[in-house]
Amino acid sequence: DALREAVDAAGLEATCRHDAAYPARLGELADAPPALYVAGGVRRFVELAGGDLQQGARAVAVVGTRRASPDGLEVAAALGRGLASAGVTVVSGMALGVDSAAHAGAVARTGRTVAVLAGGADVPYPPTKARLYRRILERGCVVAELPPGFVAMRWCFPARNRIIAALAHTTVVVEAARRSGSLITAEIASDLGREVGAVPGPVTAWRAAGTNALLRDGATLIRDTSDVLDATIGIGSHEAALHHLTPGLRELLVAVADGRDTLAALTRSPTEAGPILAALTELELLGHLRRVPGGRYVVIRP
Repeated sequence: DALREAVDAAGLEATCRHDAAYPARLGELADAPPALYVAGGVRRFVELAGGDLQQGARAVAVVGTRRASPDGLEVAAALGRGLASAGVTVVSGMALGVDSAAHAGAVARTGRTVAVLAGGADVPYPPTKARLYRRILERGCVVAELPPGFVAMRWCFPARNRIIAALAHTTVVVEAARRSGSLITAEIASDLGREVGAVPGPVTAWRAAGTNALLRDGATLIRDTSDVLDATIGIGSHEAALHHLTPGLRELLVAVADGRDTLAALTRSPTEAGPILAALTELELLGHLRRVPGGRYVVIRP
């Protein structure tokens, strides 16, 4: 009774292993959490992560080092944007670096993301990510197996990683050192029979030592969101991810991909410049294009 009162006071909801809202995938863990505490609502959690009430939801874990490189942060954010835009839930741990970048990418689009915390679901961790925590709760969820108010200790983080791995159909490691908590997540995912992917990196970079080792051992090579969608949903899912675009936006995206990558190259008359620039900006906001020096646009897949 005291715990129920604490959950209510913290603005959380709870689901346990006997509840139809409890994700069936979590039950595959030998040490599945007896209960999960949810910020954002159990109903939304079911929609994002699935459960006996809904088996169709697809989720991908995007994890990596806290000390990510600028390229690693950009890749993680792009994966978050692309997966969320394709209707796939992004799962991560809201840690500094890769995790937070993936969440930020997802909330910049549809908000389909679940953050799994090592402490209480009502305690943003790290504290510097309190704003991201609030943004996640606008359309996503924050979950934890530890009760409200619990402040994470060192042992909580590897325990948290098993929940991330179990919730996801696919686990993608963006950057990781040779000894990294992200590799624990990947190992658990592999033990559960789930797909594991890794983003390659320079052989001399310490941040790529773990991911390159995963690739050597058989992990799926991940270059962009299209590769993740193919591994999670099936071949051809890149095209499916663009289904939400209007025909005009799809045509413009194809034109940029074919090399007409500046405003001048895409316009035939001055009157077209305004509408085409607006469309390019929309594709940027949706995460399909990025503007680079020289006024050029490059395609971000998907």
